[in-house]
Amino acid sequence: MTNAPALADRAHLAAIAEQGRALILSLQDASGAYPASPTFSAYRGYSWFRDGAFIADAMSAAGEIASASAFFDWCARMLTERSDDIKRIVAAAHAGVPVPDSDMLATRFTLDGREGDDEWWDFQLDGYGLWVWALAEHVQRHELDPGRWIPAVELTLDYLTSSWQRPCYDWWEEHSEHVHVSTLGCISAGLHAGASLTAEDSARSRAAAATAATIDDFIRSQGVRDGHLVKWIGTDAVDASLGSLMAPLGVVDARGPLGAATIAELDAQLVVDGGMHRFLADTYFGGGQWPLLSCFLGLAWHRAGSTDRALELLRWSAGTVRESGTMPEQVADHLLDSSFVDEWIERWGTSADPLLWSSAMYLRLALELGVIES
Repeated sequence: MTNAPALADRAHLAAIAEQGRALILSLQDASGAYPASPTFSAYRGYSWFRDGAFIADAMSAAGEIASASAFFDWCARMLTERSDDIKRIVAAAHAGVPVPDSDMLATRFTLDGREGDDEWWDFQLDGYGLWVWALAEHVQRHELDPGRWIPAVELTLDYLTSSWQRPCYDWWEEHSEHVHVSTLGCISAGLHAGASLTAEDSARSRAAAATAATIDDFIRSQGVRDGHLVKWIGTDAVDASLGSLMAPLGVVDARGPLGAATIAELDAQLVVDGGMHRFLADTYFGGGQWPLLSCFLGLAWHRAGSTDRALELLRWSAGTVRESGTMPEQVADHLLDSSFVDEWIERWGTSADPLLWSSAMYLRLALELGVIES
C-alpha cells in the first residue's frame, strides 16, 4: 500500500504531460509552425523561433518526429526565403558598417511565414541559435539525414558569427541596449551544434566552432558575478532564462562550480514554493510565476543530480493547469508588483492561456524524469 500514493502521483503527472503533447499536436499549423498561443491577443497568429525550438525539442524527445521535423522545415523556409537579406547583413558586418537593428531578422513570423504588420521588439538573436541546437538534437536523437536543412543552417551560422556581439532584446523582448548572457548561451549552443552539422564544410564549421569557443570564454570572463551567471553584461542581477544554459543547452556544466552556483542562486532569488519568476524587477502582468521556467530550473537541477528538487518543480507546474486542461504562461499566486496587472489587462487582455511553450517544457521535464516515456 505504501506505493499507492506514489503511483497515483506519477499517473497524475504523466496525464498532464500527455495532455500537453496532444494539445501541441492539435494546434501545430499546417505550415509546421507552432503558434505561441492560439488565443492571447499579442501572440495569436505568430510563431517564435525561440519558443518553437524548445517546443520542437520536447516533441522530438517525446518521439513526435514528424511534428518536430515540420517545425524545422518551417524555420528553414523562413531563412532560405530571406537569404539575400542575410547575405547583405553578413556582408555589412564584415565591412564594419553593420545594418541598423530594424534591418536584422525578425524574432517572430506569422504562421504562413510573413513578418507581422504590428510593431514588435523584433531584433533578438537567441532563437536563431536555438533552432539549430534543437535541430542537431533531433537529428542525433533519431539518426536523421540533416541534408534538407543544411542550407538554412549555413545561413544561420553566417548570421550569428557576424552578429553575436550586438546588443539585442532578451527572451522577454526587453532591454535591447544590453548583451544578455542567456542570449549568448543560446547562440553558443547553436554554433556548436551547427559546426557538427556542417562538418563537411570545414571553413564554415571551423568558424562556427571558433566563434562558439570565443562566446563561451566571454560568458565566463564577463557574464559572471560572485561566482554565478548574470542577466546581462555589467549587472549582478539574475534571470530565470539562465537556467537553460545548464539544461537543456549544456553550455555550462550543471555540476561544475559555475553551473552549481547559478542554479542555487536562481532557486534562492526567483523561486517561491516551486513557482519561478522571470527576474526580481518583473512587472509584466504583475510579475507572476511561470511554469515553463520552473521546468527549466527542474531540468537544470536534474542535470546537477538533484532529482528530488526537479520533481518538486514539476509538481508545482502541474498545479498550474486550468480546469480546461491548459497550462498558462504565468499564474498570479505570488505577484512581485500587483499594481501593474490592470495596465497589462487593459492593453492585451488576460495573460496567455494556453501557452504552448509551457506545455512543452513540462513535457520535456516529465520525459527527463522518467514520468513518461517517449
